[in-house]
Amino acid sequence: MPLLTRRLRCALLATASATLVAAALPAPEPLGIGDRLFPELGNPGYDVLAYDIALTYHGSNTEPLDAVTTIRARTTAPLDRINLDFARGAVQDVEVNGQSVDFGSEREDLVLQAPRRLPAGVPLNITVRHTSDPRGSGDDGGWVRTADGLAMANQADAAHRVFPSNDHPSDKAYFTFRITAPHRLTAVAAGLPVKKARHGSSTTWTYRTEHPMATELAQVSIGSSAVAHRTGPHGLPVRDVVPAADREKLEPWLERTPAHLEWMEQRVGRYPFETYGVLVADSPIGFALETQTLSLFGKTFFTEPAYPRWYVDSVMVHELAHQWFGNSVSPASWSDLWLNEGHATWYEARYAEEGGGPTLERRMREAYKLSDGWRADGGPPAHPHGPAPGQKLSLFRPVVYDGGALVLYALRQEIGARAFDRLERTWVRAHRDSTASTADFTRLASGIAGRDLTAFLDGWLYGKKTPPMPGHPDWSSAKPA
Repeated sequence: MPLLTRRLRCALLATASATLVAAALPAPEPLGIGDRLFPELGNPGYDVLAYDIALTYHGSNTEPLDAVTTIRARTTAPLDRINLDFARGAVQDVEVNGQSVDFGSEREDLVLQAPRRLPAGVPLNITVRHTSDPRGSGDDGGWVRTADGLAMANQADAAHRVFPSNDHPSDKAYFTFRITAPHRLTAVAAGLPVKKARHGSSTTWTYRTEHPMATELAQVSIGSSAVAHRTGPHGLPVRDVVPAADREKLEPWLERTPAHLEWMEQRVGRYPFETYGVLVADSPIGFALETQTLSLFGKTFFTEPAYPRWYVDSVMVHELAHQWFGNSVSPASWSDLWLNEGHATWYEARYAEEGGGPTLERRMREAYKLSDGWRADGGPPAHPHGPAPGQKLSLFRPVVYDGGALVLYALRQEIGARAFDRLERTWVRAHRDSTASTADFTRLASGIAGRDLTAFLDGWLYGKKTPPMPGHPDWSSAKPA
C-alpha cells in the first residue's frame, strides 16, 4: 500500500464518502522520463530553473539534517500532480506556488497534488520542508560519511537521496546552497561563496553556482576542513578542501592543479566554470568523482605509497577533464555515459603518457584486446547494460571508460589528429552549459570530417564485436572467456 501522509489519507476518506460529488484522488505513482537505464528517474511536465537548498547539520553524521528545498521551475505540460524524485528523508510539509498541498510517496517519488490544474508555460515554485538522512547502506550513494562530517557522492541516481529534485542530468539548473553547522566546522559547496553569517554557536555558509548543474554533480562538504586558495589560469580562483590535520601532507599534490588546468586548456579550450578545486574526504571511498567545480577524492588516494606519481596525476586530470566532458556538456541520457567517461579516460591516458606512464598506443592496444570481452559483459559503449540489481555503481564498467576512449582513438585514426582536435574543442564550445547525446556527437564529427561517419561510428558505439582499428590491421581482440 502506498505510504500517504495523514492529510492525504483524510482527504481520500472524505472524498470516498461523497463519490457522487468528486472522485477520490488516485494513489501516488512514480513516473520518470523513460531513461533506458533508469526508467523512473526524472519527471515529466516541468523544467527546473533553480534549486535553493538549506541544510542544517547538528554535529553528528548519523543524525538526519533539517532541510528546506525550494525549487523554481516552469511547467512544460498541464499538471494536476507534480512528481519529484526523493527518498531517504521525512517530509513535513509542501507548498506549491505559496499554497500548502497534499502529498504522498511511492517508491522513490514524492507526489504533490497541485492546488489547481496548472497549464503549460507557467511558473512553478515548490517548497519542501524535510529531513536529509545520511544513514545509507550499500552503494546507494548520496551522503558519504567522513571521519569528521559529510560529503556528497550523487552519481548516478542518488541526489534525490539527499534533496527532492528532478534527478536526471537532462534537467540542469542553477543551485544555491545554505549550510548551517556548528561554528567549529567548515561548510563548502559547489560554486562560489556568497555569504557567511555566524549566529550563536552555528555558522551559515551560502554558495551559488554561476552555471547550470546536473543534480548528480552537486557537492556539499561539512567537516573539520582547511580551505587552501590559489590561482589558476586567467585568474581562476582555485580552492581545495582537505582535512585540516592533513593540509601540509596533501599540499604537494594539490599545488599541481593549476598546471593540470593549463594542460587541459591547451587541448580543449578555456575552463568552463567559475572555480575549481579538489575535495579530499577522510573516508575509505574507493572512487573519485567529478562533482562540479569541486572534485571528490578519498584521502588514501593521495597517501597510498604504492601509487606512482604519474598515476595520481593522471587520475586528477581525469576528474578535471570531466568538468568539460560530463559537467559543462552533460549526457542527454545515461546511455550517453561513454561521452563522459570515454573523454575523461582519453585525457587521463594522454597525461599519463607525458608523465612517465604507458604510452597512449599501448593502452589502446590493450583495450582493443579486451574490448570484445567488455562488450559481452557490459554491452557496447553507447548502449551499456543496466546496473546489476543492488549494485548501481556496476553501470560504471570498463566498456564506458577505456572502451569509450578506444572509440575516440579509432575516430582520430579515421579522421586525423587535426580534425579530431577541432572536434573536441567544437564539442565543448557548442554544447557548453547544456546536454548532448551520442547522435549529436556523430553529427558534429561528420560535419567536421566533411563526410558521413554514421556507419563508422555505429560499429564502434553499438556493435557487439569491436571493428577493425584503422591504421592497425595487426591488432586483435582476445576471445571472451
